[in-house]
Amino acid sequence: MSTPSPTPTLAGHQVVSRDEWIAARKRHLQHEKELTRMRDRLAEERRALPWVRVDKTYTFDTPDGPRALAELFGANSQLVVYSFMLAPGAAQGCSGCSFMADHLQGPLVHLQNHDVSVRLVARAPVAEIAAYWRRMGWTLPYASAGGTDFSLDYGVQFTPEQLASKRIVYNYEEQDAWGEDLHGMHVFYKDPAGAIFHTYSSYARGADALLTTYGVLDLTPKGRNEASEMSDWMRRHDEYPQPAAAAGHACCR
Repeated sequence: MSTPSPTPTLAGHQVVSRDEWIAARKRHLQHEKELTRMRDRLAEERRALPWVRVDKTYTFDTPDGPRALAELFGANSQLVVYSFMLAPGAAQGCSGCSFMADHLQGPLVHLQNHDVSVRLVARAPVAEIAAYWRRMGWTLPYASAGGTDFSLDYGVQFTPEQLASKRIVYNYEEQDAWGEDLHGMHVFYKDPAGAIFHTYSSYARGADALLTTYGVLDLTPKGRNEASEMSDWMRRHDEYPQPAAAAGHACCR
């Protein structure tokens, strides 16, 4: 039997025999394995980064009252703080930050039981954060950083003077000013004596690996299917048209 020659589809994509597909898939598998090993090395290098002791006092407003940074750890020794873009008086939270929060909600119970606490902080007052959380249906712990220098110190808030200059330092480099608030992920460690250390921060696309939606999309033929960025298609989860399947299949009614 002759091997069929590659045939373009309507989308212009190559169609081959099963044997040719297996050969191509094995070649791609080698690259996937290289990426996996590189990711492991990168994680090891990240854990080996030097730390900075946090001596400044930050007191956040929480649903349970004022809490120092040390108290946000709870019983765990590690704390991940996500700087969520919700400014005082804003009608709703940033759509991209909301997308991230959706992805942090699922693994929350696993993280909390693996010595990692998670806290989302925004500059809005606690009551305004709570209202948006109720809309989104999240149980993620939150706090207001509005009365602290935390957002300024950790590179996600910018002063009027910085914005007037049209240049800011974000993601460790100078760039054009975007706005008063940007997002970031910050990691802290508390030792047995209670000393706190800043171990890591990432900005911009630094936390892409946490967005499992992208992980699934990257497996599909159309991929992320974006013209420029996630805002081309991504919406807050209550803003999508209701899927027909959401009401349940006929056999399950």
